[in-house]
Amino acid sequence: MAQSGFDRRRINGPEESFAPLYEDEEAQDQWKVGRLRLGRNPDNIRPIFLQPGLIDQANGSAYIETGNTKIACAIYGPRQSKNVAFHDKGRLNVELKFTPFSCPKRRAPIRDAEDRSIAMAIHQAILPSVRLETLPKATIDIFITVIEADGIEGCIASGSIAASAALIDAGIEVFGLVASTSAAIVGDDVWLDPTHEEASNSKGTFVLSCMPALGTLTSLWQNGVITPTELITCMDTCEKQCAEMHAVVAQTLRETVTVS
Repeated sequence: MAQSGFDRRRINGPEESFAPLYEDEEAQDQWKVGRLRLGRNPDNIRPIFLQPGLIDQANGSAYIETGNTKIACAIYGPRQSKNVAFHDKGRLNVELKFTPFSCPKRRAPIRDAEDRSIAMAIHQAILPSVRLETLPKATIDIFITVIEADGIEGCIASGSIAASAALIDAGIEVFGLVASTSAAIVGDDVWLDPTHEEASNSKGTFVLSCMPALGTLTSLWQNGVITPTELITCMDTCEKQCAEMHAVVAQTLRETVTVS
C-alpha cells in the first residue's frame, strides 16, 4: 500500500524531525564593549594556515585560513588577450565570490557591491607587486572564493596574502611578496586582526598591505572614524606585523617548492 502524502517526484524529508537545540546566549561568554579581548592580546593575530598549490587545474593556487576566515585563490594565466587592442603591459583581473554558506546570513549566489569592493581592494593591494611590463598583451585572471568569512577586513587581508602566494606558485614574476594585516580601533587601543564582532563595535577599521622585503606600501584601506594619531599608530603596528608574517609566508613557499 502506498504511503499517504508521499510524492515520488520530489525528494522527501524524514518521517519525523526534531527542533535544533541552541545554547543559551546569555550563558555564552561573549565579548562586549569595555571588556578585554577574549582569547588573545590586542597585538596578536589569529593563527594562519597557508597551503600553496592546492588546485591542480589552475596555473597557481593557494588556500589560507585565519581563524574563521577561509579563502581559496586560483590563478589562470598569463594567457593572450583575444579581440583586445595591443597594450604594452599585461592586465590583472580579480574576481571574488562568497559561497552561500560563508556568512551567518545566507548569501545569494550572485555578485553584489560588497564582492566588487573587496575584489577591488585586493586588486589594489597586489597590483604594484606584479611585473606586468614583462607580459604585453596578456591577461592574468585571479579567482578568489570566500568559503567562510569573519569580517570584511579579514577577507581583504587574507585574500591579498593568498593572491600573492598564488602568483608566486604560478611562476609569475613579482617584485616581492605582499603581506597584509587588518586592525581596529577599540577604545584607545589598536587590535590587530579583528573579528567581525570586534570590527562592528570599533570606531574604525584599517587594512595595510605592503612588500616588507622592499619596504614599500602597496595599499591602505580605511573605514570609520580614525584620527591622524591613531592612523599613524595603526600603520606602525601593522607594518611590524606584516614583516613577521612575511617571513612565515616566504618560508612556507620555500618548503612547497622544495617538496615539489
